[in-house]
Amino acid sequence: MTASNDIAARSRRDDLAARALRICEERSWHIAAAESLTGGLLADSFVRIPGASRVFLGSAVTYDIHAKAGILGVDADLLDREGAVHPQVAMQMACATARLYTTLPEYHGTVVGLSTTGVAGPGPDGDKPAGLVYIGISLPCEGRTDENVVEAQELHLSGTREQVRLETVEAVLKRLNALLDRSV
Repeated sequence: MTASNDIAARSRRDDLAARALRICEERSWHIAAAESLTGGLLADSFVRIPGASRVFLGSAVTYDIHAKAGILGVDADLLDREGAVHPQVAMQMACATARLYTTLPEYHGTVVGLSTTGVAGPGPDGDKPAGLVYIGISLPCEGRTDENVVEAQELHLSGTREQVRLETVEAVLKRLNALLDRSV
């Protein structure tokens, strides 16, 4: 990737993050993340934007499989059976990070949970190929139901370890913006 491509990609991620922050602020929503393979890059995409603290609450980097279970409460049996690279793990991570903040009264029912889990490479992780990634998103219910809207998306990315990590962040931001547009 050339320097000009890097700058364009960063600008695209900044625009997506700024848009998501603006929409969430208009709705009095907040954003929290649980990250594995992105290791804080998703949080960085938000905190790079001036004023992000009005919306972005934080990120738990749970790179270790035991941290996913112990800190986030991801089902340990699921992790033992499937490993960390699985759509249900991504959904549970997204729900868990939202739940961590909704225990505070000022954030009850207003937290968007985001998650990333996958194999950045350079090689496979057991039977999971490099570039296999799952992102999870949990949106507040807004009174439509008692349950948050939760989804996982499977990605098949290629490139260097760093490219996979950055493309994962961009995919989360794109999907979040698409869901925010639909939930109006």
